[in-house]
Amino acid sequence: MTIATQQESVVATTSLKRKANIDWKEKFFHILFLTSAVFGVLSLATIGYFIIAESIPAFQEAGVSGIVFGVDWLPPALYGVFTMIVASIASTAGAVALGVPVGVLTAVFIAEIAPKWLANIIRPAVELLAGIPSVVYGFFGLVIIVPLIQTTFNVPAGNTLLAGIIVLAVMILPTVITVSETSLRAVPRTYKEGSLALGASPIFTIFKLLIPAARSGIMTGVILGIARALGETMAIIMVMGNASAMPEGLLDSARTLTANIALEMSYASGVHANALYATGVILLVFIMVLNGALLYLNRERAR
Repeated sequence: MTIATQQESVVATTSLKRKANIDWKEKFFHILFLTSAVFGVLSLATIGYFIIAESIPAFQEAGVSGIVFGVDWLPPALYGVFTMIVASIASTAGAVALGVPVGVLTAVFIAEIAPKWLANIIRPAVELLAGIPSVVYGFFGLVIIVPLIQTTFNVPAGNTLLAGIIVLAVMILPTVITVSETSLRAVPRTYKEGSLALGASPIFTIFKLLIPAARSGIMTGVILGIARALGETMAIIMVMGNASAMPEGLLDSARTLTANIALEMSYASGVHANALYATGVILLVFIMVLNGALLYLNRERAR
C-alpha cells in the first residue's frame, strides 16, 4: 500500500469518526437559534411589507410631500400629518429630557450609593412600575396631572402637550433605570477600586469613570425609552387632548402619530384607512432612523 493510499484511508476513517461523534443536541439548538433569528427577521419584513403595501394608495392620492409636510388632517380631502410628527417629536424629546436624567441618577443610587437593604426595596418597586399597564398611567395623568396643570397654569383644559410629556417621562423610567443599573453593575469593580485608591472621591469616580464606562448600556436604555415614548398610544390619548392642530406651546392640545391611528382606524375606510397606514409607515421610518442614528453615535463614541 502506497503512502498516498494510507493517507486517504486515515482521512476517510477520521471523517467517519467525526460523523459518528456528531453532537445532535448542539445541532438541534443551533438550528433552533437560527430558526428563531430567521423568524424574527421575516416577521419584521412581513409587517413592513403589509404596512407599506396598504399605504401606497394614500401616497398616490395625496403625494409623499402632501402627507409628510401637510399641516391639515381633514379626511377624505386632506391627509397632512406634519403637526402630528411635531407633536410626537416634542412629546418624546420632553419625556427624554425629564426621564433620562432621573432614570440614570436613580440607577446610580441603586447600584453605587444606596445600602443593600434600601436597594432591595427600590429595585422591585421599579420593576413593578414597569408592569403597570399604560391605561393605568393614562388614568393617573387624567385624574392627577391634567387637573393640576389646569389649576396651576389657569388654562381652559389641562389636556396638553405638557401632560403627555410628564406621563411619558414616568413611563420610560423603569426601562432606563433597569438597563442603566445593569450596565453600571457590569463595570469591573477594579475600575472603582483603582480610582478610589488613587484618591478620587466616590462622586468623581461615579461621574468620571463608572458612567462613561457604562455609556454603551446606558445609551441602550435611552434608545429603548425613546422607542417606548414614540410608540405609546393609550396614555397619550387620555391626557393630550388629541387636537390635530400645530401645537404652539406646551399648554396646547396635540395629537401624536400613534394616537391618530388608534382614534380613527375603527371607522376609516378607503383612502382614509390607507392614510392611516401611511402614518404607520412614517412612524416606522422615523423610529428606524432615530434608533440607527443613536446606535451609530454610541458606536462612534465607544471607539
